[in-house]
Amino acid sequence: MSDANGSDDTDATAGTDTRTGTGTRVDEGPDPRPGSTQVADEERRRNTALVSGVTAIIGAWVALSVLLYEVTQASLWNNVLVGAVVFLAAGYNFYRLNNDIPLSVGVATLVALLGIWLILAAALFEMIGMLFWSTAVSGLLIAALAGYNAYEAREARTVTAEGEPETS
Repeated sequence: MSDANGSDDTDATAGTDTRTGTGTRVDEGPDPRPGSTQVADEERRRNTALVSGVTAIIGAWVALSVLLYEVTQASLWNNVLVGAVVFLAAGYNFYRLNNDIPLSVGVATLVALLGIWLILAAALFEMIGMLFWSTAVSGLLIAALAGYNAYEAREARTVTAEGEPETS
């Protein structure tokens, strides 16, 4: 791209506008990894998207479960707020994965911590009967599923970082 002085501000080797740092990516050709590695990565991406979707659904259940069970004021607000945050955060990761954007490790970790909170909250807020079990089991499932996603996201980031060439 030329400016008013007629100089070219595009880095010819990388196809990047040097003023903004944006531009087209240089096509590096076909994926050099063996076919089995490519298939495993695609399967891993599908699994983490599915896990994020299921986690979002469980978060929605936690938020809506207060409509089915007798609850105290503290239990009501805890389940509605934490369930809504889990639904939105896990849904965000689901959206990212379905649009070929890497899973957010931070968001997955937050959801796992909220799952642990739900387990503790069931006892701390002295929930009784089915609300207790619904909240505790949902928290356990959320913590396990989101923990799995956080682990997978870290592994994928580590593999990607190891496969990139060093720049000087």
